[in-house]
Amino acid sequence: MMTTPDKPSGHDDEPQDPLSELFGRLMGGAGAEGFDPAEMAKAAGLPSDPNLLRQMFEQVQAMMTSTGGDGPVNWQLAHEHARRTAAAAKDPSVSATQNREVDEALRLAELWLDRTTDFPGTGIIGRGWSRAEWIEATMGTWRRLTEPVANSIATALSTAMNEQMPEEMKGMLGGASSMLTNMGGAIFGMQLGAAIGALSGEVVSSSDIGVPLVDLEMALLPANVASFGEGLGLPEGDVRLYLAVREAAHARLFMHVPWLRAYLLGAIEDYARGIHIDVSKIEELAHSIDPGNPESIQEALQGGVFMPQRTPQQDAALVKLETALALVEGWVDELTAAATEGVLPSAGALREAVRRRRATGGPAEHAFASLVGLELRPRRLRDAATLWASLAQERGIAGRDAIWKHPDLLPTPEDLDDPKGFSARRSQAEAQDSEVDQALEKLLAGGFDTPTEPESAPEEGPSQGTATEPGSDATDEEGNADDGGTPPSGPRA
Repeated sequence: MMTTPDKPSGHDDEPQDPLSELFGRLMGGAGAEGFDPAEMAKAAGLPSDPNLLRQMFEQVQAMMTSTGGDGPVNWQLAHEHARRTAAAAKDPSVSATQNREVDEALRLAELWLDRTTDFPGTGIIGRGWSRAEWIEATMGTWRRLTEPVANSIATALSTAMNEQMPEEMKGMLGGASSMLTNMGGAIFGMQLGAAIGALSGEVVSSSDIGVPLVDLEMALLPANVASFGEGLGLPEGDVRLYLAVREAAHARLFMHVPWLRAYLLGAIEDYARGIHIDVSKIEELAHSIDPGNPESIQEALQGGVFMPQRTPQQDAALVKLETALALVEGWVDELTAAATEGVLPSAGALREAVRRRRATGGPAEHAFASLVGLELRPRRLRDAATLWASLAQERGIAGRDAIWKHPDLLPTPEDLDDPKGFSARRSQAEAQDSEVDQALEKLLAGGFDTPTEPESAPEEGPSQGTATEPGSDATDEEGNADDGGTPPSGPRA
């Protein structure tokens, strides 16, 4: 029977359990000596609690023979590890008082937004979430967004481990080829779960990262709202109310622009479908890591070894995604500022604090970006907010919000470069489209098949330089030949 990582066989001349020996010999060829699962887990950013660590390694051992779902990635392990990571950071349940405060803040936010947008209210009841509840509500979307890259990384891991594993180790494991695939999926599942669990400690609402992770929901995370407000020197109620306006604005946008959620998620999927993992980097990792030196493991894991290699198609998808995220966040930012102006004294300070937070991202967001190679941050939030403000001045609230009617109407990166010139460029494009529509309408009506009457040439006199008929005597008023004033050199033919 396989022993747990912290329980060796008890004899120096007998091998450690297969998991310890596998990691020890795979990562540097040092064998089981000097391999400390606790130190390795700590370097990899996993919990240091011995009991929790033992449970995790026991689960990984169990996953050697079970995938826990379709495909190479163990999503069950990712989900469970996300929950454990959130619980390890003290995740208090939301009290009835906090739930009431969240609902009241979101209701007031809806009233304030009524005068700033053409989109009507949502009628959704606001909720307070714990971090674990946020994980439960969003895990399905996380799986959809990360599955392509997760599958690529898990496959690359299993390939690298299979190539680097000594032959005697393969014999000890019975030649179970599926074990390596399952193990690669378990490793990535644990990393992904840790990233999502850590992210649950940073987000303040269901729509905080700009991507609609849940559909038709409005929720705040009271514990994280309180953490965000620390150090700002502002009343806790003001902070909660400002963030509630942002959450309600997101909800209105995604509810009344039904194509937008699929558009954003589709852009992420387009990017993820082209993911390619450089297996050679993982092989270099297997050769270079010293199991007895946790710092080397940490440096390797933070060095982007799993970072996907971008292709031109992915760069194009990334530009599309970043532009869409900026437009969403810019619209929400502008509406929130307009809705809170004059009614929330601290709105200006809170707006700047949120902008800085969204522009830089937190530690967990950076960890997630390193894991899947995708940053979900609106890099051009300020440019987009300026564009929406300009459109509201030029076209009014209804005209501004009408831009969301169809994805083809969305501003482009060029429009973010020059927000003031958006209307002129759009008018020119609409004029060109109108000409094309008129030509198409004429073609369908058969207008291009109707022959036109030839225009009659105007009568021209001799003074207009009209060519004479052959053999004619064209003379001027004095009887001279009209040959430009040159006397004839000989008899006319």
